[in-house]
Amino acid sequence: MPTVLSIADAVQQRFAQAISTAFPDATDSDPQLRRSDRADFQANGIMSLAKPLRTNPREVATRVLEHLAADGVIANLEISGPGFINVTVTDAAILERIAARAADTRLGVGSATEPGVTVIDYSQPNIAKEMHVGHLRSTIIGDALVRTLEFTGEKVIRRNHLGDWGTQFGMLIQYLVEHPDELGDDTESTDSGPSMSRLNRLYKASRAKFDGDGDFADRSRRRVVDLQAGNPDTVASWQGMVDESKVYFEAVYARLGVLLEDADAIGESYYNHMLADVCADLEASGVAVRSDGALCVFFDDIKGPDGEPTPLIVQKSDGGYGYATTDLAAIRDRVGMLGANQLLYVVDSRQALHFQMVFETARRAGWLPDDVRALHLGFGTVLGKNGKPFKTRSGETVRLMDLLDEAVDRARAVVSEKSPQLASEELEDRAKQVGIGAVKYADLSTSRTRDYIFDTDRMVSLNGDTGTYLQYAYARVQSILRKAPEGVAPTAHEDLALEPAERALGLLLDEFGATINQVTGTFEPHRLCAYLHNLASAYTTFYEHCPVLKAPTQEVTETRLLLCQLTGQTLRQGMDLLGIGTPERL
Repeated sequence: MPTVLSIADAVQQRFAQAISTAFPDATDSDPQLRRSDRADFQANGIMSLAKPLRTNPREVATRVLEHLAADGVIANLEISGPGFINVTVTDAAILERIAARAADTRLGVGSATEPGVTVIDYSQPNIAKEMHVGHLRSTIIGDALVRTLEFTGEKVIRRNHLGDWGTQFGMLIQYLVEHPDELGDDTESTDSGPSMSRLNRLYKASRAKFDGDGDFADRSRRRVVDLQAGNPDTVASWQGMVDESKVYFEAVYARLGVLLEDADAIGESYYNHMLADVCADLEASGVAVRSDGALCVFFDDIKGPDGEPTPLIVQKSDGGYGYATTDLAAIRDRVGMLGANQLLYVVDSRQALHFQMVFETARRAGWLPDDVRALHLGFGTVLGKNGKPFKTRSGETVRLMDLLDEAVDRARAVVSEKSPQLASEELEDRAKQVGIGAVKYADLSTSRTRDYIFDTDRMVSLNGDTGTYLQYAYARVQSILRKAPEGVAPTAHEDLALEPAERALGLLLDEFGATINQVTGTFEPHRLCAYLHNLASAYTTFYEHCPVLKAPTQEVTETRLLLCQLTGQTLRQGMDLLGIGTPERL
């Protein structure tokens, strides 16, 4: 089915045509059509059009209106204030679009005519370390962007950049060699993955020994050399840690309900054989130069506190490589081998300078052509109720699984109170949908670059701007649709006059496609959250003022059922793009 032309676009087209007819030299003028509380829409562009014409704005508005008339879309036009034009649309136009969207599996939202290839890098946990609250935002935001971009037709390649290489693995392996008694029982497990708590404990013990014992640190560094050289026993030990960690990661992702799979996990080790060539090519081209034995890239506009240039170090003076080298190799691989024309990195905002230097270096080297976009999508921090970074009472970073379990436990209490008749199995399923959905919505509804406070009581509230409120609105819609009498089906009766609450809901439903375009244009999922919350609120007002099953006539009932149906479809599709479940009953 072709894209449904929204009412806003239809009115915009009419205004653009009228302006170009009235003022042939102003064919590119933007009517600046906006929703208004004085009418359905308001055209504000007349003000900016009047200035170059050296004409009174109201006179310009009058001339534009001479080429506009009421039709199947526009019901009324009125000049307001110094030159704004208020627009009221017809009830029939609203109903026509509601019917068209409800009949389409994509709700009338078109897909890209020329889709590109986007590689999106997100989540990025470390092997042998449990995921913590710091991984929450990258994983959730990345998942929502993947879902939304794919919905628009973009080819999306997911990349979970695992920290699986470097000195810490020499440290871990050496510690296990010297302390085999601490391997523990292979059957040891946590609720979030086999033996992960054991690996986490060993990591802390080996780190403490590495930091406090110089001889052990030297032995660990030699073990890294063995790993890089492919020593069979060392590689086998490392591979065991990787495999064990991946099982745990998959359990976390399953709990979160995100799309990441094992095939998306590409560790730093994947790029290891490329690093020497990266450095050689940078040095040969003059992009990087030697400084105190290290291979560095310098930038005129990046300086340290002392005023001296701050370089990007691509090879250390001892010959070792760092994150920058791996990230450069990844760019070359993603553009050259995967054919990406857009690279997205969902990484903590504190890494902004790092990515600025990496992207500029890749462009100088020719690995990031001008027609390939690279963006660091930074995000803020998850805070505790005290407004400080979320920590346990002992000061440690909160485990991600503990945080999710807390949300599900709180949701279980809310759902059980609301629906005490639920069987235990169904209660657990609802609790998970509500609890995990609440966590995701709280994160995604916050502007990506802002911090937010993690408060499970607020998150699972049935009132306010919460995921649970959206789920409750969806369940209410489904309840009405289930109760519709036999022979009474959602239908648009375009000759009906709509109530104000019906019009408001219908116009908002017509904005879904524009909202999706905003999200993919800005990479800001909170815009979709805001839209869905407004939609649920508008539906609540409609529900309170416009009886559906007890409407005065069957035609009104059927029209209102159509509004209910499309509201449910839009909530479900919107929440699916956010990775949030939609229980049929709550």
